[in-house]
Amino acid sequence: MEKKLIYDIEDRPKFGQMLIFALQQVLAILAATIAVPTIIGLPTQIPAAVLGAGIGTLVYQVFTKFKSPVFLGSSFAFLSSLGVALAYGYCGIIFGSLIAALVYVAIALVIHFVGTAWVDKLMPTVIIGPTVALIGLSLAGSAMGDIVRANSSQMYSSYNLVSLLCGLVAFFVIVICATQKRVRMARLIPFVLGIASGYVVAAVFTFIGMATSNDYLMIINFRPLIDNFVAADGSFKGFSAFINYPSFALIEAVKELFTGNMSAEILAANENAGMINLSGVVEIVIAFLPVAMVVFAEHIADHKNLSSVIGRDLIKEPGLSKTLMGDGVGSFAGTVFGICPNTTYGESVGCVAITKNASIATITTAAIMCIGLSFVSPIMALLQTIPSCVMGGVCLTLYGFIAVSGLKMFKNVDLENNKNLFVVASILISGIGGLSIQIPYAIAETGEITGVITITSIATALIIGIVTNVVLTKIEKGKLGKEPEDKNKNEKL
Repeated sequence: MEKKLIYDIEDRPKFGQMLIFALQQVLAILAATIAVPTIIGLPTQIPAAVLGAGIGTLVYQVFTKFKSPVFLGSSFAFLSSLGVALAYGYCGIIFGSLIAALVYVAIALVIHFVGTAWVDKLMPTVIIGPTVALIGLSLAGSAMGDIVRANSSQMYSSYNLVSLLCGLVAFFVIVICATQKRVRMARLIPFVLGIASGYVVAAVFTFIGMATSNDYLMIINFRPLIDNFVAADGSFKGFSAFINYPSFALIEAVKELFTGNMSAEILAANENAGMINLSGVVEIVIAFLPVAMVVFAEHIADHKNLSSVIGRDLIKEPGLSKTLMGDGVGSFAGTVFGICPNTTYGESVGCVAITKNASIATITTAAIMCIGLSFVSPIMALLQTIPSCVMGGVCLTLYGFIAVSGLKMFKNVDLENNKNLFVVASILISGIGGLSIQIPYAIAETGEITGVITITSIATALIIGIVTNVVLTKIEKGKLGKEPEDKNKNEKL
């Protein structure tokens, strides 16, 4: 029987190897981590997002006693909430992250004193399994959209066959390296080799495209590298082209408080942004509180999935209260010294599972590496040039693994039982269908809705699954829908 893990949690690879393993973790979480600041309109804060991911992960590791091998990165669940917070600048972002962190800490304290029995009852395997599967399946569209898209060509951004080739090169190198038996090192770093192979192929096509003035072949956008060294007036940027500090949220928030003005980045993302006030505090609480409550369930799903990968129950040791506390405080630290709230990453779990490397030393090194790399301008610029199609090929393996892991979780659930069947169906269909809950919180005098809090499709599917399970369990136990007893039965007899 094949060993479950090559490197267990306590194992420490050789230093040189560990650096490569750590880089692989960084590459696995990179695309999603840098995507969040870009989506919310703060692309200049990508180095801060990487810095925050590293700091958040270290904080999480401290709270979990270095027993949970997972990386924290920018959370997509709070995208809608961050849109609300942006109206109040970096102070709004930090305050929103604080609200989310306090929710996690409050739930962690409840679990510490009450225990986890209620959690297991509320979210059994029949709910957690399809939810984990849904996390992978719901990301499939994003990965497949990336795998056919070139970074540099707007004209052909919808579909590019050469991009698909580059993405498939990355994919096949990863799966071949991860499954072959001859070269142990290749099994441990399939993502590094896959990304490198895809990048080389994309670079060859890009140079051919440049030489022939063919936009279709220009897969890589080297603009981030050029902009790193050359200023807008064409002059060399000097020392900052090599070493520069990320302008993380705390620094920018202090500037806002002292100057009373919004930064250019915030105004570019929201031209109506202003200083936070009482009305803003209420808006941000409404925006972050319900999302944080729901993300708690996703936290459980991630950790049960990771538990199945490493063969240890993280809900019991280090304990759900500690993982929640680490996630909450780590997320807040990642925002203060970064730019946005963090969360445990399915990409990181997938990387651990495929490489069979659960070494905490590797995760910790990856976190330190992120902190260091965020100050090295050329490296940050180079990482931004990795084509979307190559990362799409990587995500084809990572998201696929997450989906299959979830399916494996409920393989022993009796789906002949209609209750279980409906619970699983409600989660998968509503989630894959993209059903979300949109809560209006601001309405203009004309009746037009001007502000909406969106609960993601995964969170919505989870809520529907929990409610469905609770209702059907009560019916099954006879608490609801019980046939009324015939009072005249005895008299007839």
